[in-house]
Amino acid sequence: APEGQEGAGKMAAAARAVAASPVCVLVLGMAGSGKTTFVQRLAAHLHGQRCPPYVINLDPAVHDLPFPANIDIRDTVKYKEVMKQYGLGPNGGIVTSLNLFATRFDQVMRFIEKRQNASKYVIIDTPGQIEVFTWSASGTIITEALASSFPSVVVYVMDTSRSTNPITFMSNMLYACSILYKTKLPFIVVMNKTDIIDHSFAVEWMQDFETFQDALNQETSYVSNLTRSMSLVLDEFYSSLKVVGVSAVLGTGLDDFFVQLSKAVDEYER
Repeated sequence: APEGQEGAGKMAAAARAVAASPVCVLVLGMAGSGKTTFVQRLAAHLHGQRCPPYVINLDPAVHDLPFPANIDIRDTVKYKEVMKQYGLGPNGGIVTSLNLFATRFDQVMRFIEKRQNASKYVIIDTPGQIEVFTWSASGTIITEALASSFPSVVVYVMDTSRSTNPITFMSNMLYACSILYKTKLPFIVVMNKTDIIDHSFAVEWMQDFETFQDALNQETSYVSNLTRSMSLVLDEFYSSLKVVGVSAVLGTGLDDFFVQLSKAVDEYER
């Protein structure tokens, strides 16, 4: 076969391999953002569509998991024992548990590979202390291992009801932005708890600089000046950001979430 055809054949084979690969959905969010409830809802939605996901729990300190997990860090690492053994506080215990788990993550990768024909989606729930995952070596190792083998998307869950203050909103967006730059993966912001308050105010703030400035003018402080400058910086970030309003409690907004997810997967493949 001529070289061009051979090259095209290889590319088509690679494209088919990616198409057959499961999509890894890494769910991150501040404590209390409803991240675990969102994972529960996502898993239930996929089961309802007869498309059961492969679910991985990476939070060693969670007491009761409201969904069945195929792989659970708590089966491998006993968080309380790690705290005792190394004389650590709660956060140190979580970081060390994740580090210990990361040393065996190649085994997790093998499990995912074995299951890739059965599950179209792999959902990963991360620790409630978000910085433990985003800024630790083990979090990076796990994220990079997944992203190097499978189409991977970061989902940042935020509590819409707690972001009605423009300064809090800006802090949340800066955090989201920092995760995007750190992981360099396709990124979706899930504005959760839309059953309490509609997320349209936040979308408007992101699309219309003036509206956000008006909201800020109600705030008079040094921080509001800083936020004003920051909102200009984040304008670029907002322009390509995928945002979905969801209520994990009611299950609304999930269809829109899957539309954005397939766009994010296309972005990963590019």
